[in-house]
Amino acid sequence: MVRYVYDFQDGGRDLVGLLGGKGANLAEMTRLGLPVPPGFIVTTEACRAFLATGEEPEGMRQEVGLHLSALETTAGRSLGQADDPLLVSVRSGARFSMPGMMETVLDIGLNDVSVLGLVKVSGNERFAWDSYRRLVQMYGSTVMGVDPVFFDEAMTLLKEARGAPDDLHLDAADLAWLVETYKRLIRDETGRDFPQSPAHQLQQAILAVFRSWNGERARLYRRREHIPDDLGTAVTVQRMVFGNFGPDSGSGVAFTRDPATGRPGLYGDYLPNAQGEDVVSGVRDAVPIAELERLDPSSYRRLRDHAQALERHYRDLCDIEFTIERGVLWMLQTRVGKRTAEAAFAIAAELAEEGLITTDEALERVGGDGLARLMFPRFDIAATGDALAHGVPASPGAAVGAAVFDSAEAVRRAAAGEQVVLVREETNPEDLPGMVAAQAVLTGRGGKTSHAAVVARGMGKVCVCGARDIAVNSEARRFTTRDGTVVEEGTVLSVDGSTGDVYAGAAPLVPSATMRYLETGEHTDTTVAAVARALEHADGIGRLEVRANADTPEDAARARRFGAQGIGLCRTEHMFLGERRKLVEDMILARTDAERDRALAALLPLQRQDFAAILEAMDGLPVTIRLLDPPLHEFLPDRTDLAVRIAVAKAGGKQPDTHDVELLDAVNRMHEENPMLGLRGVRLGLVVPGLVAMQVRAIAEAVVERTRAGGSPRAEIMVPLVGAVEELQLTREDVRRVMAEVTEETGTPVGCPVGTMIELPRAALTAGRIAEEAEFFSFGTNDLTQTVWGFSRDDVEAAFFSAYLDKGVFAISPFETLDREGVGRLVRIAVEEGRATRPDLKIGVCGEHGGDPESIHFFHTAGLDYVSCSPFRVPVARLEAGRAALNIARSSDSR
Repeated sequence: MVRYVYDFQDGGRDLVGLLGGKGANLAEMTRLGLPVPPGFIVTTEACRAFLATGEEPEGMRQEVGLHLSALETTAGRSLGQADDPLLVSVRSGARFSMPGMMETVLDIGLNDVSVLGLVKVSGNERFAWDSYRRLVQMYGSTVMGVDPVFFDEAMTLLKEARGAPDDLHLDAADLAWLVETYKRLIRDETGRDFPQSPAHQLQQAILAVFRSWNGERARLYRRREHIPDDLGTAVTVQRMVFGNFGPDSGSGVAFTRDPATGRPGLYGDYLPNAQGEDVVSGVRDAVPIAELERLDPSSYRRLRDHAQALERHYRDLCDIEFTIERGVLWMLQTRVGKRTAEAAFAIAAELAEEGLITTDEALERVGGDGLARLMFPRFDIAATGDALAHGVPASPGAAVGAAVFDSAEAVRRAAAGEQVVLVREETNPEDLPGMVAAQAVLTGRGGKTSHAAVVARGMGKVCVCGARDIAVNSEARRFTTRDGTVVEEGTVLSVDGSTGDVYAGAAPLVPSATMRYLETGEHTDTTVAAVARALEHADGIGRLEVRANADTPEDAARARRFGAQGIGLCRTEHMFLGERRKLVEDMILARTDAERDRALAALLPLQRQDFAAILEAMDGLPVTIRLLDPPLHEFLPDRTDLAVRIAVAKAGGKQPDTHDVELLDAVNRMHEENPMLGLRGVRLGLVVPGLVAMQVRAIAEAVVERTRAGGSPRAEIMVPLVGAVEELQLTREDVRRVMAEVTEETGTPVGCPVGTMIELPRAALTAGRIAEEAEFFSFGTNDLTQTVWGFSRDDVEAAFFSAYLDKGVFAISPFETLDREGVGRLVRIAVEEGRATRPDLKIGVCGEHGGDPESIHFFHTAGLDYVSCSPFRVPVARLEAGRAALNIARSSDSR
């Protein structure tokens, strides 16, 4: 029989898939002997069964009843009993942390009778009614579907009527009135009464948490974080402890290190006389965790000791939720904490230095996406002027955008291509779509552990919280600073998540410390030192080479400074643009072989000069030069512009320019309905006489020039868009002939390897034949993805990709991360069959996927020799190449 419920003492963190992160870690803390209120966990398996059928799985309700009875026996009282009620919380807890994305209900067990018993047993009337109003509010919105705005409005009206700045200034009578108001709201909105049965409350709360797995914000968060949809959430049922008992009670969130910078020490927020949801929601401003040492020294010391024990046990930064009830500390949750990129590198390096983790583990705990964020520019503080406002630097980075005051407007403007900053008094889970759309988040309330801070850090978004200098008026769509400056919606703001400063206008940017290190090799920053150590270790263990896509000597030099081991793609078409376009036009318009030869002869020295400069920048390293790929009409003027110029001339009674007429004739002659699959790549070389010969001669002569200058040029020639081995065979004959001619003419041996791009399904499926002629393969995954999916990238991304992502057709664009099932299968086939023909076949990838962290791990397992990406992605690829090698080693060890 399937078991659906586990007591805390029966579990542990090794059961995280079944018990969820919250439940597994509560069980782990129980095993460690930490003060954890008792409880039990309803498993993710139960959730999946419920979501599949819409009904509780058989036996689940009985198991919950048995475990509740055991909890009641331990507590010495029953759920919701009239004179001394046991109260419980019901919380979500998925395998992967999804802060604020699913539901929580506190104080289950209270009703119109038991609240009076709680008044009597606690001796605190205000506390009892405050707990009851929380239950009615949470249950009403979470379980019964009442819009939370109605409850918020009732609270706001009451505070205004009483002149109360916050809920702490409401007395017991006020809160009792609020309970009745909330109950009327529920009846008016749903036609049903708030349930008085504690057992019914518990059952429905558990099912509501299950349903919240498929809530809109939870689905959006999973898409954003690439969390599978089929995992489900566990539900934790736990005896309530109360931080809202009075001044000797409170709740807080703490981190064992600063999650923004990685600095050691206890960091976080504490809110006296409050329950845990108050801290995260930001409804009141919490105090720094250090203030707890003054308010309650004994609880602070215990918290610090428990935090240190947890960090040693988990060997990582821990995020802790706790409550103090009448001076007694209770641990309510722990998990490995979310952190910024800066903190991730710093913490990994420090834990390795402390001997808690190995250098391999330190590398596994950082990633290419985080490194990319560290490379982003920062604001030039010297040129920004005075800050408009200052708050808590909750998630670092520099972001510029127009101020917007609600999630929907952020989404609308971002969809139109505008960069925005989401400004809220405090965020809640419903704001997630706007947070995803925004460049930065700015709130008037909250601290480093508020909802805005936690979610922003997890997404790598810039965030400043608790900016007390501003008064946010979302209805009026503006905020006002302390000096009276009014900032309307649409005003451009610059938000510095590293310092907490907010500036009016677009502040100037300067390179980050990480970028300066990559450019110069110098560093004085601890985070950058940690980056340097991680890259050095990755380089030492990585199997994949990392090359760069570079078309100019400047890009080649930068790539080499960033650690590139060669050039995997040098696009020759970029060398035909600008002033040289006229020579290409002459070649296209040539009426005779002699005219075409003259045009090609004029291009030859220019191409030779380009190649020589790039080979010099990459001296001693491989440079893979792709022969001309795009269709020739791309080098001609726009068809419509030419037609308009000719028509205007005729309309004015003038003779159209002869050159324009010739160009329009050429454009019309070369027009293709689908040029991506037309006359381009290897096909151009086979039908345009002399084109391949000119390019190969330029490459060969550049090799001779660099060799005679004492260099070590390693040029490789790559033929694009090959679909049949015969195409490559014919082209290779042309290449060999020209290289032999240059060798004879100069007396300097020239021998460049000749390979091909695999960017058509037929090429992948006939890779064994193609390898008979190719000395290397390079996967052009951009075009391969287009041809496998039947997508025209320029059209489909704007047309329907957002709908496909929303509907779950794919979790991420196949142009961002390689489609392993389709494109990846072709890659594996080509690697296997190519090497069966030519065992020493060198294989790489030069599409954009070469710089994508997840795709790099696939290329490692598929057996490629190198990845090639833009120069600015080279450090990312180096890091991920090392991490990919570790993952393979771990997999081998586990077998």
